[in-house]
Amino acid sequence: MKFSQLNDGPCKTYLISDHGLAMLVDPVLEEVDHYIETLRQDELELKYIVDTHVHADHISGAAALRDRTGADYVMHENSGCDCANYRVSDGDWLELGSTSIEVRHTPGHTEDSISLLFPDRILTGDFLFIGEGGAGRTDLPGGDAGKHWDSLATLTSLPATLLVFPAHDYHGKTQSTLAAQRRDNPRLKPRSREEYIQWLDDLRLGAADWMVDVVKANYACARDPQAAWIPVDAPTCEVLGTKGNINDAKVRIVSAEELSDEVSSQTPPFLLDVRQPEEFDGALGHIPGSELIPIGDLSHALEELSDKRDSPIVTICHSGGRSMTAAAILTVAGFSNVRSLEGGIVSWLEHGEESSENPVILNSRRPPLNL
Repeated sequence: MKFSQLNDGPCKTYLISDHGLAMLVDPVLEEVDHYIETLRQDELELKYIVDTHVHADHISGAAALRDRTGADYVMHENSGCDCANYRVSDGDWLELGSTSIEVRHTPGHTEDSISLLFPDRILTGDFLFIGEGGAGRTDLPGGDAGKHWDSLATLTSLPATLLVFPAHDYHGKTQSTLAAQRRDNPRLKPRSREEYIQWLDDLRLGAADWMVDVVKANYACARDPQAAWIPVDAPTCEVLGTKGNINDAKVRIVSAEELSDEVSSQTPPFLLDVRQPEEFDGALGHIPGSELIPIGDLSHALEELSDKRDSPIVTICHSGGRSMTAAAILTVAGFSNVRSLEGGIVSWLEHGEESSENPVILNSRRPPLNL
């Protein structure tokens, strides 16, 4: 079996081939010519075109590929897509040469979400992203936080060494392992079903109107890239990805080196850490003087921060993803001087190891770093 990822942007399309037969997973309409040329150069016959779910952030290339190749267009039996001719359900298998791929129904992001399980890897669609990306939002048409918790629970039986390949990544990550996701992914933190639903209910705000238009275009098997307006490279499938107009917010960043100088000055900025409590008090510790408000609670805490609307604020997380979202939320809410710590607490610690200048409060279970 040969495996490759074909797109440069946040939407990931995977090409899998075995004995001259090929499968394309989550193709993007604008790249169809590129896919066809790749198949021609590699002398591959396209057998399956798979959409892991109905997409809300891009127009699928599956209908156009089926027109041009005659390959089967595979989607879950619950999908409302008109032109998917090969319907699958949980536990079905797709045979590609000598490779057998198990179909797993993993709803929650959408009702028709599937994951593709190979012997050594899993293509998770938007069911699971990598690291801070978490997973696809559950406030799209057909989304359901409870069903998503149920789907995540099915991962417990899979081996830790399994490679994870999502349909989207907005943070420059291409793959991971299930072991790393169990450690780092906020969606896989231990929570009861009720706690998980409440957490997502506190975050979700409803899909943007344009996302509903994209879903409708994909249900109708659009072949026109302009069938719906779509913002470029925004993290729209993540939770809070379209919060208010945060995608339009101009978020500034500050480096660890710059922040180190500022926190030791006579007028230090307010440091807002938006990680989870176990991270704040965990192995990596936190910057002295910082205040913890987890990203899921920030929208409800704006009033208590109102006295800082014109004060310098720096948002902090593990490596910079959640803090950018937090800075955007604050900026949209009218806070005038907000920046995000570039690279998060990881960058802060790395700078401290190089300069011996950055203080940090560490969990007592871990010996102090050489700062």
